[in-house]
Amino acid sequence: MRKTLVIVGVLIVMSGMLAVAFGGGVLVGRLSCHISSNATSSTSPIAEITSKIAGNDDETVQLPDAEHTATNNGEIGFDDPLIQDVLDILGEQFYGEIPGDTELTYGAIRGMLITLDDPYTSFVEPKTAAILNEDASGEFEGIGATVRMREDGYLEVVRPLPGHPAEEAGIQAGDLILSVNDQSIIGLGLYEAISYVRGPAGSEANLEIARPGEADLLYITVIRARIELPIVEYRMLDNDIAYILLTSFDSTATDRVEDALKDLQEESPRGLIFDLRNNGGGYLDQAIKVSDLFLDEGLVAIKRDSSGDEEKYYAFDGDLGEDIPMVVLVNGGSASASEIVAGAFQDRERAPLLGETTLGKGSVQLLNNLRDGSQLRVTVARWYTPNDRVIHNEGLAPDIEAPYPADTPAGEDPQLDRAIEYLETGK
Repeated sequence: MRKTLVIVGVLIVMSGMLAVAFGGGVLVGRLSCHISSNATSSTSPIAEITSKIAGNDDETVQLPDAEHTATNNGEIGFDDPLIQDVLDILGEQFYGEIPGDTELTYGAIRGMLITLDDPYTSFVEPKTAAILNEDASGEFEGIGATVRMREDGYLEVVRPLPGHPAEEAGIQAGDLILSVNDQSIIGLGLYEAISYVRGPAGSEANLEIARPGEADLLYITVIRARIELPIVEYRMLDNDIAYILLTSFDSTATDRVEDALKDLQEESPRGLIFDLRNNGGGYLDQAIKVSDLFLDEGLVAIKRDSSGDEEKYYAFDGDLGEDIPMVVLVNGGSASASEIVAGAFQDRERAPLLGETTLGKGSVQLLNNLRDGSQLRVTVARWYTPNDRVIHNEGLAPDIEAPYPADTPAGEDPQLDRAIEYLETGK
């Protein structure tokens, strides 16, 4: 009997399958992936936070049946009898406990995806998918802190968000969360641990904390709250130069950048620094719309699939940021949607890129929501800059190279200083 699985999906451009794959942390609450790069990073604390991925239902596609025969023309086949033989043998011979049907199914899916040799085509289980979906809304409920899972199995607080419950309760960077409401989270997976820390606004998270330098364990109660994801930071710098940091292209990115521009323009800035360092990407449509805020009419990006079919994305006249002198900060953590924006600015000679070469993630994924709440993200195309430059596995070289030495003192930012110098002197 043939079975057709109906799924819905949206296009995303982000730097990795999951935040965990990049050794990042997450925002404790309804979760926001924090993707870090082994390359140079910004010292701005808010640059630690990036969000990725969501589940808006834009289009419907269908997966082929398992009964299809494998060919080389794009059809997919699956040898059901062979798989059943393996399951039968395991049931008869395996010395140990056989996982449940769902776990075996998820394992089989992951095994299939490994054969594609594409790290961006990935499967996400329902619990994690639900976490990531809510993040993309720009709001979440939780204690308000970025965390990471250490290799030794301890959940470490990277940074409590200023003015939010974790900071107000006395949580500090470096704290290790051992248990939540008497439930130990030591040794759990990152997302499983996060699921215990977060919860409805107004509820209590009773945390058992090990703090470096403290002999005794600490017990801190945090009242969870609904927190708006701080993906944009902006301010006026010295010498009438405006600064906007964008950490993620989530579903709110364009609105937030536009609001920041409106506020900054009231100060009559003579130049703008747009910081895309460590921005791992997000929605394709948000990348185009953010670009449009600063570009006049013309091409922004080209999306091309494996058959050569392409779609072009354009900016149009009449937006707030089209005339202000700009420089764009990038580094090895600037990826995917960030590279779409940076590549458009570079090719259109709108603003120079300053910093270090970007990651080089130039593929587009279709996010498919499956029937059990899990997600399948499939690479469907690659994108190119307005001048048809390939970015995948190459990245964008900056127009102005500016390193960020590993031994840079805390509180200093040589790349930001160089951007200010460029806007002041023109070189």
